[in-house]
Amino acid sequence: MTTCVFIQIRCTPGKTYKVAEDIALREIHSELYSTSGEYDLLMKLYIPTGEDVGKYINDHLLTIPDIERSLTTMTFKAF
Repeated sequence: MTTCVFIQIRCTPGKTYKVAEDIALREIHSELYSTSGEYDLLMKLYIPTGEDVGKYINDHLLTIPDIERSLTTMTFKAF
């Protein structure tokens, strides 16, 4: 069973579109949105079964240049 996480991403000013393009090229996201407020992008990501969540995010997302900060929200089956 995969793990669904939501990741808010803050980009270097003026680099949001480039970061979004780099994410899209990696084809790791389920959904990707531009947002207003403290963070610039919101990404829905399914972590493959057996992968460590933190390591997967570090290895597949946070290596993209111009990501200044991220905030990951884990999800759990409630119903």
